Amino acid sequence: MEAVVGVVALVAGVAIGFVVRMSVARNQAQSAESRAQKVVLEAEREAERLTREALAGVKDEVGALRRETEEELRSRREEVKRQEERLTQKERSVDAKLDENERRSEELNDRDEKLKLVRQQLEQAATQHRAALEKIAQMTAQEAREALRGQVVDEAKREAMSTVREIEQRAREEGEERARKIVTIAIQRVASEQTSESTLSVFSLPSEDMKGRIIGREGRNIRAFEATTGVNLIIDDTPEAVVLSSFDPVRRETARMTLEKLVQDGRIHPARIEETYERSQKEIEERIKRAGEEAVIDVGITDLHPEMIRLLGRLQFRTSYGQNVLKHLVESSHIAAAIAAELGIDPTVPKRGALLHDIGKAVTHEIEGSHAIIGAEIARRMKESPEVVHCIESHHGEVEQRTIDAVIAQIADGISGGRPGARRESLETYVKRLERLEEICTGYAGVEKVYAMQAGREVRVMVKPEDIDDLTAQVMARDIAKQVEEELQYPGQIKITVVRETRSVEYAK
Repeated sequence: MEAVVGVVALVAGVAIGFVVRMSVARNQAQSAESRAQKVVLEAEREAERLTREALAGVKDEVGALRRETEEELRSRREEVKRQEERLTQKERSVDAKLDENERRSEELNDRDEKLKLVRQQLEQAATQHRAALEKIAQMTAQEAREALRGQVVDEAKREAMSTVREIEQRAREEGEERARKIVTIAIQRVASEQTSESTLSVFSLPSEDMKGRIIGREGRNIRAFEATTGVNLIIDDTPEAVVLSSFDPVRRETARMTLEKLVQDGRIHPARIEETYERSQKEIEERIKRAGEEAVIDVGITDLHPEMIRLLGRLQFRTSYGQNVLKHLVESSHIAAAIAAELGIDPTVPKRGALLHDIGKAVTHEIEGSHAIIGAEIARRMKESPEVVHCIESHHGEVEQRTIDAVIAQIADGISGGRPGARRESLETYVKRLERLEEICTGYAGVEKVYAMQAGREVRVMVKPEDIDDLTAQVMARDIAKQVEEELQYPGQIKITVVRETRSVEYAK
């Protein structure tokens, strides 16, 4: 019983506890719900407040943007309006210009029509005028044109020559004194002796009997002499003289020396001829070497190739218009050095080029061609500088001159070969040159007399004063000089002087 009561009490206690717990839980749930409702209400009120504030800020920003947009639209409308006004003004201006151009075009068309009409009238008048002139002058238009052209050419020549004469006069006043000083100093510094020596080709004999001994029995001696020396021995009726003939000057000099030794010794036979010739060859080679060395020492050039020195020595036996070629080269070298020094130029290249400019003449009897080109090839083979080679190859005009050194070397060559007494030429060549000079001068209209002076180095042309005036005389002198340069070959230079004089003669009766 007590157990039952206990169980019942336990169950009742549990039920009461459960009821109490449920009541407490319900109260707590209600309290939490009320608090949640309170929080929600507060959150809603805060959200409404934030929403109102955000809407107020957005409204302000939208208002500001609207105002800015309206301001920008207003300014753009004003700018568009101004542009429309400017375009309208430009259209009006263009329309006005188009109207003006149309008006001018119409005026130009009218003017063109008038000009065409006037041109036609002028052409008709010119044709009538030309016909009248042809009738009066008894000349056709072509003849009148030719006459006018000739007159214009003459006037142009006169004006050109007057200008040229003024320029030449100024240049002459400024440069003549300087040029004269340079050339004079160059010539005075060399002051060489007469160089018109010639290699002997005639050998004098002590007696006529010596001719027979030279010929020998049945001509064996002369045949042996010619075969050994390579020189032709001509024995004719010339008393006490024989002639040595050969294209090689060194070989001719060797033969002359051999003959001289044979005549002095008196023993002439083939074996003796060969022995004497060999000895003469050695002496000639020694003389060639010594002559070349003396030449380079004389001009102060000591670094030449030995073969070049030997070729220089061979030129001792070569002549040009009677002038010894080796002495001519030495003289030209001194003149080139003097001119270069006066001009303030390094004399090394022109001095060397002038010394070697005729080196090709040492072998021209062996090689065909111009001695200037041959000499340039020899110098190039001997390792001479390109500047020196150019001086050699250009001194006769086969190659265009490109350096002042080449010009100086050519001038030195001209001074050495053209000075009075330096060269001589054969009588036949001299006479032909003088005759051709006179023919050239007398071929010009208005020439009265022609005189060749100073061995053909100056020509004086006397003209008729009534046909030739002063300016025409100047033109004639220039034309004659140009024609002489083109047609004649001569050493140095030729002076052309046209003389025009007027004489008034009256007789007292």
